[in-house]
Amino acid sequence: MALFLTTNNSSKQLKKHNFCNEKELQSFVEKNMETLFGIRFLASEVTTSKQHGGRIDSLGLDENNSPVIIEY
Repeated sequence: MALFLTTNNSSKQLKKHNFCNEKELQSFVEKNMETLFGIRFLASEVTTSKQHGGRIDSLGLDENNSPVIIEY
């Protein structure tokens, strides 16, 4: 699906960008999380407890200060 940038009553089709790997996508999203989703970025690769034994790829807070977890 094509995306367009519209300004001053004119539109321009945006170019598609393919990310080389998951880490490149993750870095892009984290740097632009506020603009893309309205989420304030907090941390990357957050380790969960030993009981759960995992990691959260990206952690942020929404407009209600509720935690948001993004998994890629």
